[in-house]
Amino acid sequence: MKKLALLVFAFCVVGSLSLAAGATITGTVSDSHCAAKHADASDQAQHCVEHCVQGGATYVLVSEGKIYQLDSQDKFKGLGGKVVIVKGSVKGDSIAVRSVAEKTS
Repeated sequence: MKKLALLVFAFCVVGSLSLAAGATITGTVSDSHCAAKHADASDQAQHCVEHCVQGGATYVLVSEGKIYQLDSQDKFKGLGGKVVIVKGSVKGDSIAVRSVAEKTS
């Protein structure tokens, strides 16, 4: 019985790690200064986010009310205020980004 419980626990741990390693998150690119203020994509948000990043803020992703820090800032240049699909590893409130693409429709 103990072996079965240990085996189930091991599968849960490995499964959790693999889910975190291959996460796909859709959200709006904002900046660390305004964050959730730009949870909805718009032309005004695009202008504001890019302006704030030029002023020293960093890109962040707002998804379902949560704000994620992004490690690959260069991949988000020009995507401020837009809805994107991010693939990468999630750890807490940070994403190690493998790829990012603007969501179409």
